[in-house]
Amino acid sequence: MKKIALIGSTGSIGRQVLEVVRGRRDLFKIVALVAGSPSEDFKRQVREFKPEYSAVAAENAEAALKAAEIESADLVFNAATGFAGLEYSVRALKAGKFLALANKETLVCGGELVTRLAKSAGKEIIPVDSEHSAIWQCLNFGKRGDFKKLIITASGGAFRGRKWEDLKNVTPGEALNHPTWKMGKKITVDSATLLNKGYEVIEAHVLFGAPYSKIETVIQPQSIVHSLVEFKDGAIIAQMGTPTMEVPVRLALTYPDRLPSAVKPLNFKNAFSLEFEPLKAKNYPLFALALDAAKEGGTLPCALNAADEVAVKAFLDGKISFTEIFSVVDSVLAVTPRDEAVSFKQLAEVDRAARWRAQKLIFKMR
Repeated sequence: MKKIALIGSTGSIGRQVLEVVRGRRDLFKIVALVAGSPSEDFKRQVREFKPEYSAVAAENAEAALKAAEIESADLVFNAATGFAGLEYSVRALKAGKFLALANKETLVCGGELVTRLAKSAGKEIIPVDSEHSAIWQCLNFGKRGDFKKLIITASGGAFRGRKWEDLKNVTPGEALNHPTWKMGKKITVDSATLLNKGYEVIEAHVLFGAPYSKIETVIQPQSIVHSLVEFKDGAIIAQMGTPTMEVPVRLALTYPDRLPSAVKPLNFKNAFSLEFEPLKAKNYPLFALALDAAKEGGTLPCALNAADEVAVKAFLDGKISFTEIFSVVDSVLAVTPRDEAVSFKQLAEVDRAARWRAQKLIFKMR
């Protein structure tokens, strides 16, 4: 029986983890539950799954972090949101746990740090994002082989086909109208700017040891092809499926096995088409900015993430325009010094400073 410490149990991914556990209690047991804030939903989860340990981060951050170190857990499933997720990952790896990772900030902000910890602990980081799970599957669960290129797909977000300069007056409601995925507000806006895809390029670089020259991004509007791997002999393997997170969530729990699920498979008896379009970087300046920060490395991706979190919230709150998200993030990066990433404490200070700079800029823009 696999014993799981679940961080972020009340979010979309966390609820899907619990749904899998609910259906296979013979295989899985929840030994720890952590939620970001108190809620009736969390109380119900604790009553149902009866974990030996539970905590709410907003009430006691240190108690919540200890869930990632709980001795009885075989697997820490990190579905926390935001920069706070990085410390859970650090603690889990230091405790020698396998880590199922659905928290982007862990690899975007602290990729160099956590990969060193994983290597030292001899533990795997199991990707949960649909794109990275797809690559992981195409590489036969991370057995890297001689791949020539990793190809990450993007839907293009709410404004696919529109020019950046025409988006100044779009509303939060328009930005949140994603054509294929149902996600949280922050990630949906990041999908509209394509910064989210820039984050995924950074994650792929960290997870699979691929130089940035071997990572390509293409638009796949239907969100059916989740990512592809091209090998040195010219063969390309793709992972396909309906746009749902249930498959990568379930696989992260059952790896190295696969279990049946209720996911509706693609129906090849009905005609459908798959489109691929080149990504026009000029329409997605935040994507290009993310790649620049990624190649510089060190602490810059951490500052990028922090500034974007502040800017996206300001946009959703009506304080800045959609295109000003880029202006804020670009300005913060321009004055952020690059240092090697060496500790969580250092990255937390980079995160704090970048947020302060972004908030100061937004105040001046109002």
